Amino acid sequence: MTSQPSHGSHAQSTGLASQLAEALTRASWRLRRTSIRELAPLGLTFVQSRVLRILARNGDAMRIGDLAADFEVAPRSATSMIDSLETAGLVERRADPTDRRSVLVGLTADGAALMERMSALRRASAEALFGHLTDGEQAQLLALLAVLNGPDVDCGPSPAAKAAT
Repeated sequence: MTSQPSHGSHAQSTGLASQLAEALTRASWRLRRTSIRELAPLGLTFVQSRVLRILARNGDAMRIGDLAADFEVAPRSATSMIDSLETAGLVERRADPTDRRSVLVGLTADGAALMERMSALRRASAEALFGHLTDGEQAQLLALLAVLNGPDVDCGPSPAAKAAT
């Protein structure tokens, strides 16, 4: 879904896009820095917390390859992440009963309990940041971000930038 500016010059829309990118980056960094501070006492890194959130969101054990795809990393990178979380007792591996070649990974009871704590911290920090917006503004931002995070949206060079090179 690509939309063209309804008015104004290309230079104005390009400048606005740069401003949007910078503003979104700054907000994202603020969330990440807060998350890192919250995770440190729990003994987790930001990356480990993302892996745990993917597993929790899935609700059931999943193949490491599927986890890697959700996390957008190579399967061997996901395996390394799972190794450290398994050593910490937060996830467990088990054979996939439908495919002997595959291994499933899921949260342990300790991992699920830690996810509850992490979720509460995440909600509080999100409410602190997004609480500066009205409910309507939050809903609008969520809808806009859903568009930007859609599967058909590429973050590569725009057609205009490709043509200029």
